[in-house]
Amino acid sequence: MPCQPLRTHLVSEFLIVGGGVIGMMTTLQLADAGHSVTLLERGQCGREASWAGGGIVSPLYPWRYSAPISRLSTWSEGYYPELALRLLEETGIDPEYRQKGLLYLRVDDEPRAMAWAREVGKPLERVDADFLYDKEPEAVAGLADALWMPTLGSIRNPRLVSALRARLAAMPSVTLREECEVTGFESAAGRVLAVNTTAGPVAGGQVIVCGGAWASGLLERLEVRLPVRPVKGQMILFKTPPGLVRRVVLMDGRYVIPRADGRVLAGSTLEECGFDKTATPDARESLWESAVKIIPALAECEVEHHWAGLRPGSPDGVPFIGAVPGFDNLHVNAGHYRNGLVLAPASTRLLVDQLLGREPILDTAPYRLSEALASTA
Repeated sequence: MPCQPLRTHLVSEFLIVGGGVIGMMTTLQLADAGHSVTLLERGQCGREASWAGGGIVSPLYPWRYSAPISRLSTWSEGYYPELALRLLEETGIDPEYRQKGLLYLRVDDEPRAMAWAREVGKPLERVDADFLYDKEPEAVAGLADALWMPTLGSIRNPRLVSALRARLAAMPSVTLREECEVTGFESAAGRVLAVNTTAGPVAGGQVIVCGGAWASGLLERLEVRLPVRPVKGQMILFKTPPGLVRRVVLMDGRYVIPRADGRVLAGSTLEECGFDKTATPDARESLWESAVKIIPALAECEVEHHWAGLRPGSPDGVPFIGAVPGFDNLHVNAGHYRNGLVLAPASTRLLVDQLLGREPILDTAPYRLSEALASTA
């Protein structure tokens, strides 16, 4: 609902700033646990990076990531099938979780990949050309082999965030306030008293900043300097015959992702250009060329859409999850870089465990803010 002028503070047990997938999953878990939650979003829930990404439920090359990211990713991967079924039942919106596996083409660090798979117990194998073209007949010709991860899934993220929003809107303990931009904070003696918005102040017992690429700017108003920056990513969408591409295929750092209705996404760019979300012709051409190299038949298909989003970049891609030093009721969950949707279930559960005093699902130390804030002091 649009943010209407407030006559008095709205007081919930938890006040969440940012309505992307991180903010909405945090809200859902807190509401499931019986708590009242107010969620503030400056635009429409789920319409920034959560909507703009591809929906692969794994880091692109998971063996190239640090252990803290792998732990979050592994936990989240197992959660998505259950979440998708739940949201479909509760809202009638199908997030389209598909576990069709992923084909890696032309991997130049295969020994590292196989060693990682053995260490973490992940199914990953080298397959020959017959297997590859049986699974993906339209893949680029002439390849002798590929790597195959059969358990990898993908989710249609615009439908996921639509389903999350619909579920939250139906929960009596949740107050959604969209088109409600945060303009500052009222604080005293190490406590956030209220969040100031374009419609007036809003109060909550515990305040959680889930602002994605905007998290750093929000926290700067409290003189907290979080090293999170916007990193632009552009993608294109092909309209294709259903079945042209059957599963996620990754080659040379670019990927194609099929949807159930025949659409195929191709992505993505990595651009350091501040908060500029302009979709550029050069990026469109580069993405088209990469997609056609992976699936040559895409050259005959219409490009239906081209867009850009802003990822919340962090120094090493590890998100910041937990309490903000110097405040007794301020917390953050931000800095997921390219893996916000991938890591969302685990990172939100990890924070909610801390907020509710439960045994956390993972060791919290790698995600704490204290070291990061000390390095920027």
